[in-house]
Amino acid sequence: MRSNIHPAYRPVVYQDRTTGDAFLTGSTETSTQTIEWSDGRTYPLIKVDRTRYSHPFWTGSSRVLDSAGQVEKFRRRYGTRGAGRI
Repeated sequence: MRSNIHPAYRPVVYQDRTTGDAFLTGSTETSTQTIEWSDGRTYPLIKVDRTRYSHPFWTGSSRVLDSAGQVEKFRRRYGTRGAGRI
């Protein structure tokens, strides 16, 4: 295996821009911004738009579509013309 071709893998902090929540994980990303973590060490800071703290699926704020209501709306508008035809 060739040496010196892989980027450095190190701990970095990802911060959600919306909520301000942050988590420490390993990554090869780099950043000029840094943050002091709760362990007293300083880590590179990467700000991201969506994390599990703000994503609608994980927070439970996602909109549930009423598919049965949509079908009924379609049937009211267009009727059942051609039902059973292939």
